[in-house]
Amino acid sequence: MTRTDTTASGSAQGGRLHRAVGFWGLMFVSLGSIIGSGWLLGALTAAVIAGPASLLSWVLGALMLGLLALVHAELGAAYPIAGGTARFPFFAFGPLAGFTAGWMAWIRSVAISPIEVEATLSYLDRIGWIHDQVVLLRPDGTLTGAGLVVATGFMLLFAAVNVIGVGFLSAANSVTVVVKTAVPLLTVGTLLSLAFHGSNFTAGGGFAPHGAHGVFAALPAGVVFAYLGFEQAIQLAGEARDPQRDVSRAVIAAMATGTAIYLLLEVAFIAALNPAALAHGWAAPVGRGDFGPYATLATLLGAGWLATILYVDAVISPASTGLVYLAGASRLSYAMAHERVLPGPVARISRRGAPVVSILLAVVVGEIAFLPFPSWQALVSLITSAAAIMYAFAPVALHALRLRDGGRPRPYRLPGWRVLAPAAFVSANLIFYWSGYEADWKLGITVLLGLAVLTLTRLGLPPGGRRPLHGRSAGWVWPWLAGLVLISRYGRYGGTGALPNWWDLLIVIAFSLAIHYFAVGLALEPDEVDAAVTAEERDESVLAG
Repeated sequence: MTRTDTTASGSAQGGRLHRAVGFWGLMFVSLGSIIGSGWLLGALTAAVIAGPASLLSWVLGALMLGLLALVHAELGAAYPIAGGTARFPFFAFGPLAGFTAGWMAWIRSVAISPIEVEATLSYLDRIGWIHDQVVLLRPDGTLTGAGLVVATGFMLLFAAVNVIGVGFLSAANSVTVVVKTAVPLLTVGTLLSLAFHGSNFTAGGGFAPHGAHGVFAALPAGVVFAYLGFEQAIQLAGEARDPQRDVSRAVIAAMATGTAIYLLLEVAFIAALNPAALAHGWAAPVGRGDFGPYATLATLLGAGWLATILYVDAVISPASTGLVYLAGASRLSYAMAHERVLPGPVARISRRGAPVVSILLAVVVGEIAFLPFPSWQALVSLITSAAAIMYAFAPVALHALRLRDGGRPRPYRLPGWRVLAPAAFVSANLIFYWSGYEADWKLGITVLLGLAVLTLTRLGLPPGGRRPLHGRSAGWVWPWLAGLVLISRYGRYGGTGALPNWWDLLIVIAFSLAIHYFAVGLALEPDEVDAAVTAEERDESVLAG
């Protein structure tokens, strides 16, 4: 079966992806992913690890993720196709590199929906009248039988919204994003008006009680996780009405809004704490309470009405983020099937223009994630590590495509790209390193699992349908991933600690720059890039309605 046959088969199932999403829909999709369950606990987690210097963690995280967002903004506007995270590396380095990037992105996205559902159920389970009727969670935090039924209901609801079509998804998400944005801002304003203890910013051992190590360690413990999701507008670029104009603006606007909200939340949280609770350090600045630190602070400050609003938002924010991530995960698997690195049926499109098989696949894998896995907090580093690998492919692809496909119109152009693209790659690798060896080696196993899936998929294709993998152009991927895991093994974040302080970061930076330029040199030739992009543009011709 040729590429044309595969695409036609997908179209025969009822249609193609519909371009139905405008700027606000794209922006809200990204912002809705950024503001999820992370904001409810992110400030507390960062403060426990870094103290008041957690503000630096949020700033550093915003700079690093913001740089990666700008890279994605250029790529998303220049190559506006569904599941772009998987396809940018495909254009630059071929199917093998594209699959590896897409696999990491899919694993990250497909795992977040069930995690957000579990966050929703953890709050529902503590509402008295619900808990009196049905117990959703066991004492260890895993789902009971009743909890699994309710969680499955949420996943099926997410699937139904996605199957109806991207227009309905965008409209439903836009409504919830307004609430998700308003509640944090209301929380900031209320806390700052009720209590502002300036002395808290130097209490408990000073501004940085754990030094630079604490600032870096806070990044994968919740800060980076909170910022994740800006690329969701890019995953839906194939369904945007005017992608060249809207995708880059949506990504930048969502990232800027999310950054401002998270910085304000951290300031309000630290300033509202009781100074007496910080006398002996930052290990327990506030009790978590039944519904998280903000609700606890609101109650202590006499704002019970705000606590009630936070109880409601503690359900809305995670659930709506899970909805968006299921959409993103389904577009990624659709994109990989479209490239014939996942089975062809995964790329089938319904008559409503939704990748229905990909949506159902995300639901099935999400159900598996409801089995007794670690807590929400324990999975944050693993997801952050996967996101770092996913994001790292983009700046390398941008650098290579600027050289190999430089004549393509770019509605948004990354300024100083020759410097900022390598810097973005370094940023992603540092985030991976800070995630810790325990998460990093598990990601290595996940990559091997993905390669097994790729092998089985190709074995199922007729010989004439197996496109060249361009192994040479992807030759940089394996020493890169192996080298990062090895550095993590001897590093100071979950490793043996053999690498001296600061020298470990210099090693990561030097290694990253060497890999970046090595990878750019291995990119496909211009005619190969042009052929791949032209084929995608032909196959991604979509209906305007």
